[in-house]
Amino acid sequence: MTLPGLEFAPLRAHLERTRPGMTAGELTGRVLGGGKSNLTYLVTDGTSRWVLRRPPLWHVLDTAHDMRREYTVMRALHGSPVPVPAMVLLCEDPTVLGEPFYLMEYVPGTALRDPALLDDLGPDRLRALVLETVELLARLHAVDIAEVGLTGFGRPVGFNQRQVTRWRRQLDDSRSREVPGIDELHRRLAVAVPDGRDATVLHGDFRLDNVLVHRDRVRVVLDWEMSTLGDPLADVALMLLYAERPVVSDSGPPRPPVSVPGHPTVERMLAHYASVSGRDLSNLAWYRAFAAFKLAVILEGVHYRHLHGQTVGPGFDHVGAQVRPLVERGLALLA
Repeated sequence: MTLPGLEFAPLRAHLERTRPGMTAGELTGRVLGGGKSNLTYLVTDGTSRWVLRRPPLWHVLDTAHDMRREYTVMRALHGSPVPVPAMVLLCEDPTVLGEPFYLMEYVPGTALRDPALLDDLGPDRLRALVLETVELLARLHAVDIAEVGLTGFGRPVGFNQRQVTRWRRQLDDSRSREVPGIDELHRRLAVAVPDGRDATVLHGDFRLDNVLVHRDRVRVVLDWEMSTLGDPLADVALMLLYAERPVVSDSGPPRPPVSVPGHPTVERMLAHYASVSGRDLSNLAWYRAFAAFKLAVILEGVHYRHLHGQTVGPGFDHVGAQVRPLVERGLALLA
């Protein structure tokens, strides 16, 4: 059996060499939907199940699809107050699947990617779940970097300035069309970069649909491909952006999560984070504008790969239309 980006015979041969006795039979699997960057698969031998992650098939942006990064941070955080899956193995030999990959435990749960799933929770359950995720972000930012072995995982000094430079480079590497205002947004961000002296572990893409939920509680936090050490306000701003921007739904027009009855307001989310973390959140405008720019660049890269037939799975045809509203949002936040 073969899936785009995953051949099971060489994978099983590699597992038999490196983890003898781990698999009980031939491997099968399927693509797991939702992710718009790295590819994710459910793999099974008929008895046990695992999840495999690998980079996109083509157009891999510099530093954006680092398997070692995801593997390292989740292995370090396993057993911490931030729940993550247990890591099984990291393979950096490209002769096995064509790209590095890692394998982790399968954790049952639901990714709440459709606003209709938030409706189904009801106001009280949704409110509690969102506040739990906000608290998890504060817990992540309280992790002792040295204690979990992540010293050297990133370079906190000059983090914000490097982010502005890096995501401009990512934009230049993904250009397939003119996006009105995106260069102006970058220019305005680049002339007012905050120092960002507070250094914590960052998720880099923290949002409700990057956690798996089971029985109204967060089971694990996923999608750590942009994790690093840096300014925690970057994570906070991105979390707010995801809460406010419309999400495509299978049951109606796009809706922002904050519009679903019971979802805490942005102000309530900020107050809860501030209460748990003790951080001052009074000056977030730059961070929120940069979050809009960063997400616009990420989605422009997804749009680029979709145009060139380099995406796997459904749900990519609408991504390009989401870029310009993000640029307009970023400019408005800086106005």
